[in-house]
Amino acid sequence: MATALQEFLITLKEKVNIVEVAAGYLTLERRGNGHWACCPFHHEKTPSFSINEADQYYHCFGCGESGDVIKFVREMENIDFMDAVKLLAERAGLQMPQSGFDNQKTVELKRKRDALLKIMNDCAHFYLDNLNSGKADEHINYILKRNIPSKIVRTFGLGASLNYNDLPKFLLSKGYSKQDIIDSGAVNEVDGRLTDAQGGRLIYPVINAMDEVVAFGGRVLKKTDFAKYKNTKETLLFNKSKTLYNINLLKKLRKTQTIKEVIMVEGYMDTISLYQAGFKNVVASMGTSLTQDQARLIKRYTDTVLISYDGDGAGQKANLRGLDILKGEGINVKVVPLPDGLDPDDVIKQRGAEGYSKCLAAAMPLIDYKLSVLQRGFDLSRTEDKRKFVSEAMKIVRTSDSAAEQEELLKGLRESTGITYESLSRDLNSARGSAQPETTARPERKDNSTVTVKASRFVIAAYLFGAKFATGDVTEIPFCNEVHTITAKYIKSKRLMEERVQPAELFEFFDEQTPEYAELCRILDFGDGNGFNGEVAEKYFSDCIARLNLYSLDKRIDALKARLDGESSTASRKEYAAKLQQLIKQKEKLKSGEKK
Repeated sequence: MATALQEFLITLKEKVNIVEVAAGYLTLERRGNGHWACCPFHHEKTPSFSINEADQYYHCFGCGESGDVIKFVREMENIDFMDAVKLLAERAGLQMPQSGFDNQKTVELKRKRDALLKIMNDCAHFYLDNLNSGKADEHINYILKRNIPSKIVRTFGLGASLNYNDLPKFLLSKGYSKQDIIDSGAVNEVDGRLTDAQGGRLIYPVINAMDEVVAFGGRVLKKTDFAKYKNTKETLLFNKSKTLYNINLLKKLRKTQTIKEVIMVEGYMDTISLYQAGFKNVVASMGTSLTQDQARLIKRYTDTVLISYDGDGAGQKANLRGLDILKGEGINVKVVPLPDGLDPDDVIKQRGAEGYSKCLAAAMPLIDYKLSVLQRGFDLSRTEDKRKFVSEAMKIVRTSDSAAEQEELLKGLRESTGITYESLSRDLNSARGSAQPETTARPERKDNSTVTVKASRFVIAAYLFGAKFATGDVTEIPFCNEVHTITAKYIKSKRLMEERVQPAELFEFFDEQTPEYAELCRILDFGDGNGFNGEVAEKYFSDCIARLNLYSLDKRIDALKARLDGESSTASRKEYAAKLQQLIKQKEKLKSGEKK
């Protein structure tokens, strides 16, 4: 009997259309009976990500990622199962059931997360009240000094921590447990004493794409040996490598306009200054090296990122690897040149929005930026340095797959080095021959399955996707893989009830991140139906059935041989030997039929 949750999920999936949901994240193209897009889970230029509207599931024929609408939202929003269900329920206008989430671990995890979210929300209001209490003169003075208007203060929810003691007392008075308070990251425990983790600082709430406060950044207001900025430690709610500051406002911006590009800065004040100046398409990496999770997060909103880090040497050279991660996710990366010693906040103050717009207009493609950074490490007036620079530059130029771009880059090198274009072109070709090939961001799906498993997979896929030649009782076929056997039982049950076979329902049978789930995704590789057309496919299907029967006979023969070897009774040995002989004859007959 279905639980309340199971019944709710069935209703939810009937109410929401995966194509309509996906269209909010991806540019879909209708092709035949499917909807196609470039996969959001790996970098590709040719769309291999397909959404089956009839069966309400997605599958990438490149990387193998598959799932239903709930998993899609989980992956795209980087949230857990419960939050994805909640988001879809709100979209469908359905009220979440009060009970039915009956897995004890899940219930506790939900309780914990809900408690931490309430704590962080109360903390944000506590800090905001402090700022408006008349006791936060230092914090107010800093805000005035940085010319942040009250409207922007409210937009970003800035607040004030006045000391180390008030916040823990406040949270305990609200009835939160000591452990939940500590686990939220808002409070530390030192020698048995609870203290505000951001004690005395100006507070910047970190809000995720779901509009939930998950962490805080704090800035010191006096000269101190402590770090100028401090972030909440990693918690159940907050993983710095998966979070971008201001992603919540960027998401709201996307609802009102198309976001052609996003400006990526390092810190809180850079974000606030740009936003105040009218550049609302801005997020911050909060000083961390860019990660693949952040790259995938930003790709939901745009395909072009303008990196606008500090104008000093460290800022300009920072994170080349991170920029490559962005490029690896199919993002067009440009680097914004800033005057030496200035950060985006400084540029806005000194030159205004118009001055910063000029910096954006001068943004250079990532490959040009790499060459620029490389050149700073050499003295081109010295012959030895010039030669080393050209050698290294050729490796960078070579990564471009555009002949026109390579030509432009070589002309730029000619201007900076004085070496003729012809010589540089020869060096490029030489480097192309000797350099290691560039690694691709597209994941390789190695398949070390045996021939028998592949045969079993083809047969069950033929039944699952309704190939004309896949007739008879599917459960009588001796599949060699448990996933295939379970799928066969599902298909038979649907046919007995005269219901439509829906591949998406199989996602509920197997846990994600398991070999079983991966095998299901392999079966779904046949979902385009192209492998089941024509006489060749039908002949291959028959051959696969024969192979599976041979596999089954071999297993039975081996089992009988083992029993025969371990049997001492003469009568039993004769019985086993007779059965063994019968199976061997069946095998020979099957093999001879296979040859014909």
